[in-house]
Amino acid sequence: MSSLGKTGTSAPPVATRVDRAGWRDPRLWIGLLIVAGSVLLGARLFAAADDTATVWAVVDDQGVGSPVGADDVVAVRVRFADDEELDRYLLADDPLPEGIVLSRGVGGGELLPRAAIDTAQDAGTVQVPLDLEPNRVPGTVDAGSVVDVYVGGVGGRGEEVPDGPALSAVTVVAAPPVEESFAVTGTRQLVLAVEDATVPVFLALLDGKDDPVVRIVQRS
Repeated sequence: MSSLGKTGTSAPPVATRVDRAGWRDPRLWIGLLIVAGSVLLGARLFAAADDTATVWAVVDDQGVGSPVGADDVVAVRVRFADDEELDRYLLADDPLPEGIVLSRGVGGGELLPRAAIDTAQDAGTVQVPLDLEPNRVPGTVDAGSVVDVYVGGVGGRGEEVPDGPALSAVTVVAAPPVEESFAVTGTRQLVLAVEDATVPVFLALLDGKDDPVVRIVQRS
């Protein structure tokens, strides 16, 4: 008898089993090599991206003879070309040496070079105090300021003081606030770092005048 109007059914497909790659499969080893290479390359790139060192930088402008302490510096991260260049500066990982002063001027934000620091004795400077009329000192003068000192007035023999500063580009190492020093003495005191050899000449200039007029000019 014919089966008109009936459709035949096909047999279900036979599932095929996927064999897992064994440890001898070269594809496994190639994959492991690729992963290991990627990890190694990433580590090298990360190390290169963080190839920096932390060193000290000066916060504000500082002149010759200015003492350098923890409040005068800030730690900054910098990338150096090589270890020789890095050795020129003080690492912030180490504390600042005690009792150091600048042997040359360093600008605000500039890295602190080893060659620019010294002890006060080796730097050849001494601290000279001056009591000044407040209106002859710029209000912005503070510790670390670089100033010129002019001495005016008439000498004991009626001789005028020569033109030009008596002290040039000296550093203020201490500057009490105006309200503190003025309330006690009526003057404002500044303590200056002056080259040892210059001090006798400067003091002789002051002592040789009947009424010396000392003015401070701040360098920008």
